[in-house]
Amino acid sequence: MPILDDKVLGDVKNALQHMQRKVTLKLFTQAFECGYCKETHQLLEDLITTNPLLNLEVYQFETDHEVVEKFGIDKIPAIAVVGERDYGIRFYGIPAGYEFSSLLSAILLVSTGLVKISDGGKKFLAEINKPVHLQVFVTPTCPYCPQAVILAHQMAYYSDMVRADMVEISEFPHLAQRYSVQGVPRTTINELWYQEGAAPESMIIAKIREAL
Repeated sequence: MPILDDKVLGDVKNALQHMQRKVTLKLFTQAFECGYCKETHQLLEDLITTNPLLNLEVYQFETDHEVVEKFGIDKIPAIAVVGERDYGIRFYGIPAGYEFSSLLSAILLVSTGLVKISDGGKKFLAEINKPVHLQVFVTPTCPYCPQAVILAHQMAYYSDMVRADMVEISEFPHLAQRYSVQGVPRTTINELWYQEGAAPESMIIAKIREAL
């Protein structure tokens, strides 16, 4: 049964009308013991009907070991947004509610290559020579979370050294405990550093600099 109704599908078509290059949504799922895997799959099935440049590939977490390892997937449901190559853009958990806009933004980013990062930010990202892992913890009802997710994904797109995950925290409560998440959005950088709230680019860069 479709998740997106005709009105939403129409809005999505308009939002994605400026796509330029093909984008593949790689979904990692499994049939049992996976909250929201089925719903995430249906959401993406609905989404790919809105633009012929969108493609969906589905992989089983428990059996497609080679692909799981290649894309570094460690929990499900997971979505890798891939274009001409893999930019390290990930969604863990269903991108529902406000986070649906983050998914659309990631698709447009990968399809158009339009990065909204300052010249100073680009210079800093271009000089990074150590891996940076950004995890942005969110909930679907948080209106401020997409800003943090979109910024992290833009950084991952621009720098090969950065990978960025949206993590829907209610689906992964063990991570909430592990990273002491009391509120969202919360961006964790390389496990030990973090930034609370929908911080501006300059603050995230300062935290990345500290982490490195």
